Amino acid sequence: MRTNGLRDCWAEGRAALGAWLTIPSAFSAEIMAHSGFDWVCVDMQHGVIDYAQMVAMLQAVSATAVTPLVRVPWNEPGIIGKSLDAGARGVIVPMVNSPAEAARAVAACRYAPIGHRSYGPLRANYAHGFDYYEHANDDVLCIVMIETREAVGRVDEILSVPGIDAVYIGPADLSITLGLAPAPDHDEAIFADAITRIVEACGAHGIVPGIAGNQKTAPKRIEQGFQLVEVASDARLLGVGAGEALLAAAPDSDASARSAYL
Repeated sequence: MRTNGLRDCWAEGRAALGAWLTIPSAFSAEIMAHSGFDWVCVDMQHGVIDYAQMVAMLQAVSATAVTPLVRVPWNEPGIIGKSLDAGARGVIVPMVNSPAEAARAVAACRYAPIGHRSYGPLRANYAHGFDYYEHANDDVLCIVMIETREAVGRVDEILSVPGIDAVYIGPADLSITLGLAPAPDHDEAIFADAITRIVEACGAHGIVPGIAGNQKTAPKRIEQGFQLVEVASDARLLGVGAGEALLAAAPDSDASARSAYL
């Protein structure tokens, strides 16, 4: 079976740096995958990507050694199974707020007797090897999102569920549920304490901590002990790069109104 680069990173004790894919384009996915990241994630929750586009993007990523993940729209076994069958090496499952929801995500990722994933790894066989089934339960990554005040309060219960490989924090949703504006980071103690609590719980349960963010937050997150760290997203890179080019060429252009964002 083809090597899972994410598991290799973690076995070596280093942080895996990744990129977020929200643009429905196999070509942009290919460009991002060739840029040197350890992993990329096709976002089917908030990105404008449908299932067929996701499959084409996974095919483009397969030309590289980058580990492909998919964030599914919700904690639903049908789309989790279809994403894995299409060749995702793992799924990121949003809004996991209880042990029962975590157990549901794990079960959807594993074949019996561990879980109830239905057999049919059509593209996964071609992408990762025709011994896929023999290794899938140990290889597929079940990554649950801890991104609410409720989930932080129950983080030890959630991470006690067997079969979770990693946690992925959504800072924007976490911010909202803590009464803050959506953002990749905050200085407020309530936010910093929530992050610390999640990282410590991951350490106690032997689970990889991960988090969304950007190139500005990534160094801080690595220092905090995160091992699944978003560095960039395709749409933001496109918007920032285009705006910066226009500002450089014409400082008085309309792009100046967006300079704070850029």
